[in-house]
Amino acid sequence: MQNIIVFGAFGQLGNCLKKVAGERGIDYIHFLPEDEANILREDLLDIVFEKYKPSFAINCAAYTAVDKAEDEIDLALAINKTGAANLARQCKAHKAALVQISTDFIFKGDVALPRTEEDLAEPISVYGLTKLEGEQAITEILDEYYTIRTSWLYSEYGNNFVKTMLKLGAERDELKIIADQVGTPTYAIDLAKVILDIITSGKKAYGVYHYSNEGVTSWYDFAMGIFDISVTDVKVLPIRTSEFPTRAQRPAYSVMDKAKIKNTFAIEIPYWRDSLKICIERLTSAE
Repeated sequence: MQNIIVFGAFGQLGNCLKKVAGERGIDYIHFLPEDEANILREDLLDIVFEKYKPSFAINCAAYTAVDKAEDEIDLALAINKTGAANLARQCKAHKAALVQISTDFIFKGDVALPRTEEDLAEPISVYGLTKLEGEQAITEILDEYYTIRTSWLYSEYGNNFVKTMLKLGAERDELKIIADQVGTPTYAIDLAKVILDIITSGKKAYGVYHYSNEGVTSWYDFAMGIFDISVTDVKVLPIRTSEFPTRAQRPAYSVMDKAKIKNTFAIEIPYWRDSLKICIERLTSAE
């Protein structure tokens, strides 16, 4: 196996990839700092690709501040679209395959059916639109890519819903959590394992794939699961989206159909609550 390079290497998913690669003894994966591998700097990217001569590039770099994106449109577009296009051009020039991480937010979320990779993408936020345009830019430039759409990502690393709930649950007696937005949490360690499984499979089944953990839940039930597993005594009140307005709209139903990735790569996907338990055990044991 030739080299793998990771962009956005020190974010949540990058750290999970580092952990999984270490556990598997994969020593040909390189986690690049932003000052060496800024996806908006084509001059730096050319140096990186010449230096490492990768077979695969994994793009974990993204603008993910959903509400701020409504006001920082140019920055979100630069990172999520232009940056992805820059990587696709480098991959094409250096005969590498690209693994691009995308999102369930490319869907409108107004139909209560799991979305397939072929379903119409209708983003309702700037964030969703810029991620979709990043996907489209890659397909126009490169044939050798895996775009993996995921949802509700959490782990022991970075800022995420699980860590926020654990913190707030310890500080407050009562929390109000949205109950009418439905989706599936994804443990970023599980996603990292799947990314490396795809790369090491030897299959060239390029295209778009959906990956999250199994099951369906609301943010309210997700929070209840966190507090149940962590044995946190806090009162949780379900509220509607209309009671908690945000700058950006979110999909009301963003469950994704994962049959394609399971069938193509013979992947078994853990149930969301089982993975949540593992994450919380690791978080609490590290305290």
